[in-house]
Amino acid sequence: MFHFKRCTGNDEIRTTKSEGMTNAQARSLWLRHSSFDIISSFVIRASSFVAISLSIFVTTLRSADNLGVLGSKPKWDVLENYQGTITHDEFAHLINDVYCTHGFAQDLIKIDNDAAQILTNHESHNIFPLHFAPDPNSKLRIPRLWRPGKSLPPAKPNKPLSGLRVALDPGHLGGKWAKMEERWFQFGDSKPVIEGDLTLRVSRMLASRLKKLGATVLFVRNSTGPITSKRPGDFKELARTILIKDGLPQPRPDVLDPNDPEKQQTIRWQSEMLFYRYSEIRRRAVLVNNKLHPDLVLCLHFNAEGWGDPVNPTLIDNNHLHLLVNGSYLQDELDLDDERFEMIRRLLSRAYDEELAIADTVASSMAKATGLPAYQYPTTLTTTKVGSSGYVYARNLLATRLYRCPVVYCEPYVMNSKDGFARIQAGDYDGTKEINGINRKSIFREYADGVAEGLAEYYRNARGL
Repeated sequence: MFHFKRCTGNDEIRTTKSEGMTNAQARSLWLRHSSFDIISSFVIRASSFVAISLSIFVTTLRSADNLGVLGSKPKWDVLENYQGTITHDEFAHLINDVYCTHGFAQDLIKIDNDAAQILTNHESHNIFPLHFAPDPNSKLRIPRLWRPGKSLPPAKPNKPLSGLRVALDPGHLGGKWAKMEERWFQFGDSKPVIEGDLTLRVSRMLASRLKKLGATVLFVRNSTGPITSKRPGDFKELARTILIKDGLPQPRPDVLDPNDPEKQQTIRWQSEMLFYRYSEIRRRAVLVNNKLHPDLVLCLHFNAEGWGDPVNPTLIDNNHLHLLVNGSYLQDELDLDDERFEMIRRLLSRAYDEELAIADTVASSMAKATGLPAYQYPTTLTTTKVGSSGYVYARNLLATRLYRCPVVYCEPYVMNSKDGFARIQAGDYDGTKEINGINRKSIFREYADGVAEGLAEYYRNARGL
């Protein structure tokens, strides 16, 4: 992820309770809903870096159905399939220690001895009662299409991933789409750095490694273009409505100057955001859930930090690694009916237990392969550190929430660090090459090797190989 790109949402940007909020409160909420921790926010156009004003509008249309951006009305009756599949203590632990670590309003979820009373709709005040199993021995089977490692059929030690269905989700878009998404930068006369292309290259290398280990590999994205059939023009009217709701009665239609710090207040900017952030990720979720049916999704990203002076950017020293799993919802996020439903469904599937164990093992493997220290989030308001490796955080991202299976979100390397940038510029190669005075493996092979070796270790242990 870039921290110096188009301001973003926790893959969701909303106006939840924006009416009556102060500018500072609205700005704080907007930043929380970023899928990035904005240390310094910059837009990349050609070789220049232009600072975006942080006093950006919270860009969400909150509908009468109380849904997130492009969200669907929840089908609460689906949760009937989970009746009696979880005990009171399990449910309370996951709510308090994983998914709602920042607290939750008592009218949203009430945990009684025998059942949880979950608000389904703010307008109707309807309640969904989720009945607990009396004890662990009485739990009914959990309905789910994915399989945990210990449930996979027997395998040979040299094929620890046999029978496993792994979906690779290279983050963002590449090629001609990268500049729109502002996942593109160039330093001087260097080769452009395009995150969507980098993640696609890593995913293809990783695929070959996972196949050798026995896995069936599926691609969520295997080209530079988008998965969604929608385009920015399809969202112009919604973008206009959002801007009007946020206090711009006559929003500008287009970005006349790419360096304009107020370009986020234009219909074009908002339309593009709705296209590549919400429509694209939601379409990927449809593909994962309705066609691919994987046992695990690996979301592959690169990281970045601010450049300092946008007029005269410099490479930085910081370089680090972290992984994300779903959790750590905010009260404002839980207030949305669809997010609350998606969280409860995910909790009941027990994806967390599997994805955290995988993430911890992969994090340790990647740390060994890369030598990178763990990233430390500058605030605990958006994340919760989980696991034992020191590299894994829980956070509520759109992809990790909507994909109905364990999801591990990888964030290694700072692309605009001195070391990361030099290694990206060096491209792919066999063996090692001296970079900044140190013999290093190709950054792409190192990334793929670290993930593959971590998965192999986890599934060997889970399957008793």
